[in-house]
Amino acid sequence: MAIKIQHNVSLLPYNTFGIDVKAAFFTSVRTEGEMREALRSGISPVLVIGGGSNILFTRDVAGLVIKNDISDFRIVRQFKNRAWVDAGAGVPWHDLVIRTVEANLGGLENMSLIPGTVGAAPVQNIGAYGVELKDVFVSLKAMETATGRTRTFNLKACAFGYRDSIFKRELNGKYIILSVRVSLTTHRHNLNLSYGDIGKTLASMGVDKPGIRDISQAVCHIRRSKLPDPAEIGNCGSFFKNPETDIAVLNEIRKTHPDVPSYPLSDGRVKVPAGWLIEQCGWKGKKVGNTGSYARQALVLVNYGGATGEEVKNLSDQIILSVQNTFGITLEREVNII
Repeated sequence: MAIKIQHNVSLLPYNTFGIDVKAAFFTSVRTEGEMREALRSGISPVLVIGGGSNILFTRDVAGLVIKNDISDFRIVRQFKNRAWVDAGAGVPWHDLVIRTVEANLGGLENMSLIPGTVGAAPVQNIGAYGVELKDVFVSLKAMETATGRTRTFNLKACAFGYRDSIFKRELNGKYIILSVRVSLTTHRHNLNLSYGDIGKTLASMGVDKPGIRDISQAVCHIRRSKLPDPAEIGNCGSFFKNPETDIAVLNEIRKTHPDVPSYPLSDGRVKVPAGWLIEQCGWKGKKVGNTGSYARQALVLVNYGGATGEEVKNLSDQIILSVQNTFGITLEREVNII
């Protein structure tokens, strides 16, 4: 069945920031074959989107926007204490988490309620509460945009970093992720309770012997208490990465802010929460025009209604400059600017 390509389509329903821009051409695909057909349409450039939860549109989009709706899900192999699960790139990430938790497969529970789709997860090497995708990753299948050929990338080939991968660098725009394979525990789950407020939240829930379902529910509770629902307030979740810096920079900050939180890294450097830095600069809860920094989490920039992508970008520029001038740390955006 031939794909349907539409003209002059609003992307408002396809981005969680709620920015109303138009795509010159638009189509959605549900299979590998349809993806290949879309690439062979001859329309360029091509932009592939999933849940639109990590994109800030600042202008109308020329060329073809492809909505990746490939939604396969299956357990492909089982071992003594592990199972491999394949998920299509169009599967909403949280749906994958819920399906695996309900099947008593452990490893994704700390990443509950992360917005977006499975296909975006490797690009960002998504993570939350002490767990990253790379910790459970086996491989992914991707299609080369220039040729339509498919290729399998293993863990090493993806070159994962902190909210980073080869698909954000050397292969940016050159491959489209079709599916992702993860390795999850079937019993004797390795529970990660040390990060953030998970332990406190479980205690408040009256859970003293948690399982993966309890952790998932606790993470959902924490995220909902701190982050705005995109259906109500436009946002992309965390707008900035938590910066990594040298101990010398941290010690300099401690002279004026002895309570600065930090987390040691394996290379001897430290990670400082971007939300804390932004809050210290007075941005938390501050509204600028139709956009602002969210009152419950300074790391989240929001569209209160009617904001343009350029307005949001300008706000992020001001915040970056403010943090740089105050702390000598340059924040890096996690959101992709189009």
